[in-house]
Amino acid sequence: MTTAREIMTEGAECIGAEETVLEAAKKMTQLGVGALPICGTDDRLKGMLTDRDIVVKVLGAGKDPARCKAGDLAQGEAVTIGADDDATEILRTMAEHQVRRLPVIDGHRLVGIVAQADVARALPDPQVGDLLEALSVN
Repeated sequence: MTTAREIMTEGAECIGAEETVLEAAKKMTQLGVGALPICGTDDRLKGMLTDRDIVVKVLGAGKDPARCKAGDLAQGEAVTIGADDDATEILRTMAEHQVRRLPVIDGHRLVGIVAQADVARALPDPQVGDLLEALSVN
């Protein structure tokens, strides 16, 4: 069975919880990504920050992205997948939590991200179709 480690995009870069949302936006632009994991000073994952979060929760709310900390936007415990978890678990977790990107953890260390596009490239069409349907409900 295909594992998260086999289909993930390696080398995910974090934004520090104490870095500003403006710094996060610049990093997203530089890397060409729409989301960054938020990591604390303890190197543990605190959450995910998306470009949509920046627009809705910062800009749309009239907050200053140069003063707002990335960690302030982390909500509860981050939804993750283990590096050796199989495709069934990836699909279940994405659908259950309505997320399009899953940080991949090996122990407590971030080793990559499984995005919806990674799933689409790696898994058979029926499984991908089921995931897309589950994520499109809301």
